[in-house]
Amino acid sequence: MWPLLSTLTVLCIQMLLVMCNPLQQVLGVDGVNFSVHVENQTQVRDTMSRRHHRVYQLYSRTSGKHVQVLGRKISARGEDGDKYAQLVVEADTFGSQVRIRGKETNFYLCMNRRGKLVGKKANNRSADCVFVEKVLENHYTALMSARYTGWYVGFTKRGRPRRGPHTLPNQQDVHFMKRFPPGGQPDLTTPFRFTTVSKRKKVRATGPR
Repeated sequence: MWPLLSTLTVLCIQMLLVMCNPLQQVLGVDGVNFSVHVENQTQVRDTMSRRHHRVYQLYSRTSGKHVQVLGRKISARGEDGDKYAQLVVEADTFGSQVRIRGKETNFYLCMNRRGKLVGKKANNRSADCVFVEKVLENHYTALMSARYTGWYVGFTKRGRPRRGPHTLPNQQDVHFMKRFPPGGQPDLTTPFRFTTVSKRKKVRATGPR
């Protein structure tokens, strides 16, 4: 009887070791960098998740005006509340890649192979129209072309587009501030109201005794 129990115990231990070996191989890998996975997923179009749309204005730090999508023409001369300065920003991937469309003209903000900012029709799904949102240390936002790495959306003091190859992330020309359109900002002055839940009264079951 005892030899049989010993044999069964040994077999059980061996089976457990075989089952745990793959887990040990996974956990034993050194230097696993999950940021690489996130970066790879950021570069892939997300066709499964629901697209998140936001409407806001982009205030140019250099021109002191707002970015406008005037059809095929792009500028940074819009006043606060200008209809051409209202932009629809679509989350395009797993990470911080976005597509920016003019709410009034329905044209996308794009950067061609020469680094020039142009507007393209909404049915154009070109990679030229995808940008990476970057929040800088000074709390401004920069928009880098996802296709042409190192090229940024930028404008001169007169609100004219600056070509991508002539831009750097530390230049004021590429610094923007997100602003809600007039009347589009949520009301934060309304006090929060707690919802009270009343206790239910216990009802005794009545029936024939």
